[in-house]
Amino acid sequence: MPNEARKSPIKFIVATVIILGTIAYLSFSGGRDNKSYYVTISELQGMGNQAYVRHLRVAGNVAPGSIHRVGTNATFDLLEQGRKLSVVYQGSEPPPDTFKDDAQALAVGTYGHDGVFHATELQAKCASKYAPAAPATPTTTAATALPTAH
Repeated sequence: MPNEARKSPIKFIVATVIILGTIAYLSFSGGRDNKSYYVTISELQGMGNQAYVRHLRVAGNVAPGSIHRVGTNATFDLLEQGRKLSVVYQGSEPPPDTFKDDAQALAVGTYGHDGVFHATELQAKCASKYAPAAPATPTTTAATALPTAH
């Protein structure tokens, strides 16, 4: 009976190293590309050239009367501590229903050399959702009224 050649574990080790290396590379490069930094409008305007190469998140209040919608896109201005930032939103979904004048909004995207923030994601906070409910006033009907003694 001929000696059976033992399968070399080197092939298994090489395949494992290649698979783990590929997973590590994809995890690192994907995480780096999706990372976004939160900045205020004043920080954004003071970042210089770094503002143009980073994926950013900027929050502020929507300036009254500045919203112009066209399909799923919108242009508007964000205000924060006396500073204004023009935003162009071009997303796959329309702006949320809570996106209105004076609403708090968060835009995710990039800052252009034209001084406009180009957003691909938009979130708006609904202030009424967190407000306490008005207390209910009890009503008295004829069926629930106590009879009067005569």
